[in-house]
Amino acid sequence: MQTSFDYIPIVILFLLAAGFVIGTIVATHFLGPKRSTDEKLDNFESGIEQIGNARRPFSIKYYLVAILFVLFDVEVIFFYPYAVNFRELGWEGFAAVSTFIGLFLIMYIYVRKKGALDWEK
Repeated sequence: MQTSFDYIPIVILFLLAAGFVIGTIVATHFLGPKRSTDEKLDNFESGIEQIGNARRPFSIKYYLVAILFVLFDVEVIFFYPYAVNFRELGWEGFAAVSTFIGLFLIMYIYVRKKGALDWEK
């Protein structure tokens, strides 16, 4: 039977971590240098000089491909438990994974037909 006293070490650890973070932020604020120059306040992008406006809209294709990558990548992760336990799952597991692969292929064909992976459009 667990009591609320069993959670005291977790609360102490959380308080110590939060105290460390807050203490570090406060210490760097008070101890750090405060010399603001135009060069320091200028935006910095990996040593590359700024060209044009940063608010230029991106093509929706970048976001669509990123979402599709995450979607298909997460689906592939579900194959790992089947690969580890395929003997214990038997024909029922094979049928479930076959259905999953079928749905996976239907989604892939749909995405291809919609042209979501074509960069030229």
